[in-house]
Amino acid sequence: MFTAPLSSPTEERVIHAARSPLSRRGGARALTALAAVAVLAAGWPGAARSAPRTAEPDDTTQVTYRGHEFTVPDSWQIVDLARNPLACVRFDRHAVYLGAPGDRQDCPARLRGRTEALLVEPTSAAVNAVTENRTAGTYRATADRIAVTAAYGEDRTAIQRILRSAGLPVAATQTEQAAAEPVPADATSFRGEGFDACTAPSQSAMNAWRDASQYGAIGVYIGGLNRACAQPNLTAAWVRTQYANGWRFFPLYVGRQPSADGGSCGGGCASITDPVPQGTAAADDAAKQAAALGLGKGSVIYNDLEHYPRGGTVTARVLAYVDAYTERLHQLGYRSGAYGSVSSLVADLVANAKTITLPDVIHFARWNGESTTTDPSIPADLWPGSRRIHQYVGDTTETHGGVKISIDRNRLDVD
Repeated sequence: MFTAPLSSPTEERVIHAARSPLSRRGGARALTALAAVAVLAAGWPGAARSAPRTAEPDDTTQVTYRGHEFTVPDSWQIVDLARNPLACVRFDRHAVYLGAPGDRQDCPARLRGRTEALLVEPTSAAVNAVTENRTAGTYRATADRIAVTAAYGEDRTAIQRILRSAGLPVAATQTEQAAAEPVPADATSFRGEGFDACTAPSQSAMNAWRDASQYGAIGVYIGGLNRACAQPNLTAAWVRTQYANGWRFFPLYVGRQPSADGGSCGGGCASITDPVPQGTAAADDAAKQAAALGLGKGSVIYNDLEHYPRGGTVTARVLAYVDAYTERLHQLGYRSGAYGSVSSLVADLVANAKTITLPDVIHFARWNGESTTTDPSIPADLWPGSRRIHQYVGDTTETHGGVKISIDRNRLDVD
């Protein structure tokens, strides 16, 4: 096993030599100890985005797990989750994660973006089956003793090639998730302090924070093409348990972003190119993901739109996208929310309030440390009367009940 110095205490970078239960065999370009160090030291995490979008046959590596062999580009990171249970399973960098994600993944709070990556978990399943969610850019597959989550951004064919290399079919059917029994209608209503985290915390972590923190609501990332973190804990049963324990929710959907060339994603996000059909598709998928978690009609689903440079085509696309998203959610019986910076999305919505269908609730980001839902940039007659969330601190780490989580802090007033 070869390791390299970490650039962040939250990240574990490991290249594995051949061993049981997993192994890595190099192709024509075998990975040596020196090469492993060079790969890991070469500007990570930026190396994930700068890696070639397609790999030549002699630039691949075979990764074996539970008897299944996947051929992946040899520049990809390989992470053994059994050895590194705190490793964050993230889909914004090229990587193969092997094993079950840990209960307390150490993820940065503000991961966004999507590229090609693979999570291969142990399971008792014995039948080959593959489904695909094109809107979310995700394949899910089962085979003998493994379950695979394969994410993709711009290069769907690369993920198809990797799945085929392990004998998994890619002529997949579209995912149709069954709706769960809904929790009560006040699940997305709350007044007080809340936090959001990239991946839904484990039950023990939620219990610790319920007893020891000031928070009563949690933002959960339910889906979207640019959702970067895996969500092993986020299930309908998890939602129902948290609701019964007194927690309330603000579900976030990280769909296409305003600009692939700038803003918070820094070139790592799939962008809005055809706003009306893409906004409509995002609403359809967001409603399905919410329903599968037990968040039924009447719930607010927040479209997460990260900071962007305003003006011209970008602003026009954002407004058309948000308008289509809101209109479609209303048709489906859900309420629309929108998350964004006061200097980009909120400014554009305020300036065009009379020309589009505004979201029902605004979730605005201004990191001024003030736990209030008023802001000088938002007129009092827009989103009045318990229709606001203020994200007032971002990218912070807190410990409650002995459990540390990277979060953003929010003040909610949503009825």
